[in-house]
Amino acid sequence: MRVPAGRWLVRAGTTFAVASLGLTLDNLRRLRAPSPVASPASETLAVLLPVRDEAERVEQCVRELASAAAHWPGPARVIVLDDRSADGTADALHRILNDSEHPVPHPVEVITGVPTPNGWLGKPWACQQLADAAGGASVLVFVDADVTVSEAGLTATVSLLRSSGLDLVCPYPRQEAEGVAERLVQPLLQWSWMSTLPLAIAESSARPSLTAANGQLLAVDAAAYRRAGGHAAVRADVLEDIGLLRALKRSGGRGVVVDGSDIASCRMYDGWRDLRAGYTKSLWAAFGSPMGAAAVTALMLLSHVVPAAAALRGSRVGLIGYLASVAGRALVARRTGGRVHPDAWAHPLSVAAFAALTADSVVARQRGTLRWKGRPVEVRR
Repeated sequence: MRVPAGRWLVRAGTTFAVASLGLTLDNLRRLRAPSPVASPASETLAVLLPVRDEAERVEQCVRELASAAAHWPGPARVIVLDDRSADGTADALHRILNDSEHPVPHPVEVITGVPTPNGWLGKPWACQQLADAAGGASVLVFVDADVTVSEAGLTATVSLLRSSGLDLVCPYPRQEAEGVAERLVQPLLQWSWMSTLPLAIAESSARPSLTAANGQLLAVDAAAYRRAGGHAAVRADVLEDIGLLRALKRSGGRGVVVDGSDIASCRMYDGWRDLRAGYTKSLWAAFGSPMGAAAVTALMLLSHVVPAAAALRGSRVGLIGYLASVAGRALVARRTGGRVHPDAWAHPLSVAAFAALTADSVVARQRGTLRWKGRPVEVRR
């Protein structure tokens, strides 16, 4: 008996949703996490913070990084690069470092970035300047200004880097989300790689498709970083964090994303407008090409929206797919400090919103209108 096309799509979507749940369960079992009580062997650490137009939140970030560096058992440097900010970031840094009533608990160095050379994007260039300034440090930790790191965060992260034998780890911060738009989209950051990337293989595989990274908090062995070519190897990459891990794997290194929800948190965006601008700048590059973006988006819609839509029409198969999607989302949220109820039940809406943002990003890139903090986000060849 021939199965109608609509019913076949529901069955296929449910099959993918259940498979995604199975992979999520396996990844949760394998997922590494820094231990807040661990202590690495004493070695030289460089904590590197690029900032551009971050006057409103640079103080909290700098003070917490300084506090974490003060708990490091060996030599540590905290270096901040002001990437030609135009919003008073330089003044804020000066005020922080000269506050005699509330001094930072560890020395902080501030350097001023030089103009971005031809062929480079702004973020990789800022990170490369910081790495060059780190001198002979044996471990480099890159941090974004919207990240909050606990006092034990640096020690725990480097301990995991060394005890695991990896060359790079990205402790994924707990994603803080307020308001409808943020709560719909932000939880997909952890869920996306947890439900699609086989972590058991990803640590050592050099395949580009088996790579996930997060530059919000990224620790890398300095020697492995240099062998990979540093940020010069990803000078034109919008997603320089993923590019850096791929370059490191090509040079024989190993690395993976890990759960950093116990040692760090991040509030990436404030409201729909900010969120849309942030995702639009980079989603077009997340899947390798416009065709890749279309294929991945279609698969996500098939797996996590089609079954839910069918369930609303009374499909039992669709209901199974919907519940599998919700279960996967809820399990990831519980592990990473996110909201489980009622947010996980709206997972199909989250995926639909993500698909719309991806389409928006691809169209904006084709029109050549992509910019971020006053600069283009693509090097035209």
